[in-house]
Amino acid sequence: MGGLAAAHELAERGFKVTVFEPKALGGKARSIPVAGTGSAGRGDLPGEHGFRFFPGFYQAVPDTMRRIPVGGNPNGVFDNLVAASQELFVFDGNNQVWLPPSFDSSGFMEAVATLVTAIGLAAQIPANEIEYFIRKLEVFMTSSDARRVGEWEYVGWYDYVGAAHFSPEYQRVFGTGLTKDLVAAKGTKASTRTVGLMAEAFVYDALAQAFPEIQRESGYGAVDRLLNGPTNEAWIDPWVAHLQSLGVRFIGGYAATKLHIQGRHLVGAELADAKGHPLHVTAEWFVAAMPVERARVLFDGPVRAAAPELARLDKLTYDYMNGIQFFLNRPPDRQIKGHAAFLESPWALTSIDQGLFWSRNLKARYGRGNLGDILSVDISDFFTPGVLYGKRAVDCTPREIATEAWAQLKAGLNSSSATVLSDDMIITWFLDPAIQYPAGGGPAVSTEPLLINTAGSLDDRPHSTTSIPNLFLAADYVRTNVDLATMEGANQAGRQAANAILAAAGSRASPAMLGRLWQPSELDGVRQVDEQRYRSGQPNLLDTVPAAVPA
Repeated sequence: MGGLAAAHELAERGFKVTVFEPKALGGKARSIPVAGTGSAGRGDLPGEHGFRFFPGFYQAVPDTMRRIPVGGNPNGVFDNLVAASQELFVFDGNNQVWLPPSFDSSGFMEAVATLVTAIGLAAQIPANEIEYFIRKLEVFMTSSDARRVGEWEYVGWYDYVGAAHFSPEYQRVFGTGLTKDLVAAKGTKASTRTVGLMAEAFVYDALAQAFPEIQRESGYGAVDRLLNGPTNEAWIDPWVAHLQSLGVRFIGGYAATKLHIQGRHLVGAELADAKGHPLHVTAEWFVAAMPVERARVLFDGPVRAAAPELARLDKLTYDYMNGIQFFLNRPPDRQIKGHAAFLESPWALTSIDQGLFWSRNLKARYGRGNLGDILSVDISDFFTPGVLYGKRAVDCTPREIATEAWAQLKAGLNSSSATVLSDDMIITWFLDPAIQYPAGGGPAVSTEPLLINTAGSLDDRPHSTTSIPNLFLAADYVRTNVDLATMEGANQAGRQAANAILAAAGSRASPAMLGRLWQPSELDGVRQVDEQRYRSGQPNLLDTVPAAVPA
């Protein structure tokens, strides 16, 4: 995402761009066809690293999509986005909360209370604990940017919401469940600033759908959007074709192995293909658009000597968040018109019924003519024992992962009165191939993990510019406004890198647009007061609940 976004912005402004990709264009967002599953002219079944999700507060990605032409679409690829109409939160005991709730005009804080109370009651969390959690959200929403960066960034979410002092239900849902399902981060480690920003953005996005004036101010779209087909078909392939029409060259199969530094400048890069065949590359400007676990290997001693800030990448944390698709011969008896979050499932599952949204005849397009639906599932916790085998996902075989994940889905959706999922529906399944098993045995490894914004990690995340004047960064670990490892974060980082190159080159071209998370002007006054209080060492005005809450 970061590399393609940077290439797009630069190519539109007249730069000659070459993109080197070792695996597949699109990175973790790509489609992954299941080899050998198509017949009679149909394509292979469409697998993926994990399902695509486009919240309404994304701004950079939709802007990019509108600039990718697709025949018949007035707004390009953007018209391939379709909006979900409901969300489902699933709790133990088959308790469920369907969203969106109805909002009245009473205000932002009341809307927060409506959402949280519905979730808390379904999870059987005591009323006083729900009230406390709402207060902590209100504290964050009225906190100034200075306090968010200077205080909440260094507090783990679990501690911020006082989870250790409350019931097991509170701990599972508000302390860890929401963070694992929504941002794949353990609540005990996740930065309160990051979790709070995302919670706030989702609430404001939901309000924008209810109140036209908020939608006009924020520019936010539907809360939950997804593509109307596999990512490559609906987005990546048209994007690559458009970039090629702008003169971008793509060279596949080569990965960067060494950067050559002379003085303070990058003078060349060594690449190699899977067989070790070398390729030497020179350029005026270089953009490193790779995930952090790859970047910190490439940024060796000489690179770090020239750009000491890159050594801090070693402190960043990542975790597993990988997907599995269940290919079904028929749709579930009850189709969920949006994403479902299984907040108390051991493996922190979320799912989407893709067949409900794809504008394709699945039987005619993919597989062997019997495909009726695709249930795509993300597994966000690979280190908690499951319900079927009592094993962690990393200790399971691929088949055990599939069987366990299916069992957790059934436990959440099926009831004594309704069988939503049954075993006879499954044609086959496909586990993200990034889940690899060491040759000598041992736990499974995710070769495409997800960056986690742990408490205090903002200090270790770099900007798109580096101390090397012609080396720029475009990846989801880079500091961006959205502050989360997402397609939006990578796209924003790519735009930042492009803008930095424009400035360094002395270009007169207009810079790429950088989105910002919307904040309601109604809260400007209280945030200004909070900044004054923060600067003088005082707590937020609403933060009146004692830090140590009795059990």
